[in-house]
Amino acid sequence: MQSAVVVLMAMTDSSAEFDGFLDGRLRLRQSAAGHRAGTDAVLLAAATPQDQQGLILDIGAGAGAAGLMAALRATGASVGLVEIDRESCALARENAAANHLDSRVMAYEADVLSAKSRRAAGLVDETAALVLTNPPFHDAGKVRVTPDAAKARAHVASAPLADWTRACLALLAPGGIFVMIHRADALAECLAAVEGRIGGVSIQPIHTRADAPATRILLRGVKGSKAPLSILPAIAV
Repeated sequence: MQSAVVVLMAMTDSSAEFDGFLDGRLRLRQSAAGHRAGTDAVLLAAATPQDQQGLILDIGAGAGAAGLMAALRATGASVGLVEIDRESCALARENAAANHLDSRVMAYEADVLSAKSRRAAGLVDETAALVLTNPPFHDAGKVRVTPDAAKARAHVASAPLADWTRACLALLAPGGIFVMIHRADALAECLAAVEGRIGGVSIQPIHTRADAPATRILLRGVKGSKAPLSILPAIAV
């Protein structure tokens, strides 16, 4: 995975109002004021196997960064970008078309926490072979919430992480792979959220420097597996 991460190029093409990722292979239009994708999206997408088949869902997709990068990695897969914010979902749809990926990438405007909303958007439970998710990292009572509604929705959770995880796993097929990126200090909460729901869980610490504490973790597991927990070698980005 590390080789996929180090090709990140977050250079802005200001003339076209697109940000460039993956050494320019992905051009992404993002909200000027709202949440903007960065290294977390690259790390999440890099967890996608290059030979992945079937449906990949990027839950909480924003403007589509992780899901579109996953589509570039796994050329035999279809991708769904699931996002509650209407403007971000429209940007995700535009970005799929701008990168000539709209033949196998679809954006779904839906509240993933609501089964009714998922169904109304056309999402079907237990159909995804791979679910990628970068959930809101913070609890409302523990951080100052920005007045920007879209940015607040991207960063501040409206429900417990266990509820978000349960909704993601409802969309995952038996035997499918679940990958989540989160804060390293939320490891205990992440493990509690997936306990009894997936197995073969692996944790990969992510460091900004080799001699610094981890700031992120990548959690991966398989729906229905009974394999034990493992800790993978850390990477620095």
